[in-house]
Amino acid sequence: MITIMVRPRLLVVDDDDTIREIVKIMLKDLDIIEATNGEEAVRAYKMFKPDLVLMDISMPGTDGIEATKQILNFDPNAKIVGLTAFAKSKGKEMLERGALEVLEKPFTRKMLKDLIKKYVTKGVT
Repeated sequence: MITIMVRPRLLVVDDDDTIREIVKIMLKDLDIIEATNGEEAVRAYKMFKPDLVLMDISMPGTDGIEATKQILNFDPNAKIVGLTAFAKSKGKEMLERGALEVLEKPFTRKMLKDLIKKYVTKGVT
């Protein structure tokens, strides 16, 4: 029997370069695609069809709430988790737009790994 291990593909959307770098370091065993705003996120999603999207909510231009709506219009099965430092004020709207849940910043590597295990069917260690 042949077993092929496919690494999960994650789209990380945040206008803060530091947050994207931290996620890449924490999840270095995954394929990471980056976007700096909602408009880039929608294009990247359509191009790469990631297994999971980590979407910052508050960004200039097209924010995470609008980008989530556009991605889910394109692919109703998209798995999107909101990221924000303002979960109490913005999280509810993100969930109403279709995000699976909202993760509050700051987050830990374990929190990210647990999210991936929860929503991505491919094996993650």
